[in-house]
Amino acid sequence: MGRLNPVYLVVVFLSLVTLSGCQDLVPRDTSSLFIPRFYRSEIFGFVAGLGTTFAAVPDLVAMLRRRSSAGMNPRMVAIMAIFQVLWIYYGLLIASRPVIAWNMIAVLINSLSVGAYLYFVRKERMRPTT
Repeated sequence: MGRLNPVYLVVVFLSLVTLSGCQDLVPRDTSSLFIPRFYRSEIFGFVAGLGTTFAAVPDLVAMLRRRSSAGMNPRMVAIMAIFQVLWIYYGLLIASRPVIAWNMIAVLINSLSVGAYLYFVRKERMRPTT
């Protein structure tokens, strides 16, 4: 293993010094400039939720194109669905629109994945083997 680069050590040191002076730096959650009805944290939540919500879509699309359940793990989808329902409940508890909205969409996508999986498994079992 090589030695640590001196430039790297200087950057880390200066970063730590800078951060130590930011004790009173507290982000203020103000109204968004884009949509004044929303807070900045909600806008950030909507953007962040976009990626995690649609992460399962490529697998769903691939399964539909293949017309096969191959490569699909139903346990993974079931675990995700359970925790997404918990996230919806959590969103309701903290009254967070982004958490509620994105996880409701994610539950819908997971439901489509499970439905497609069950459809293709049933179809594959009915297919005669040669």
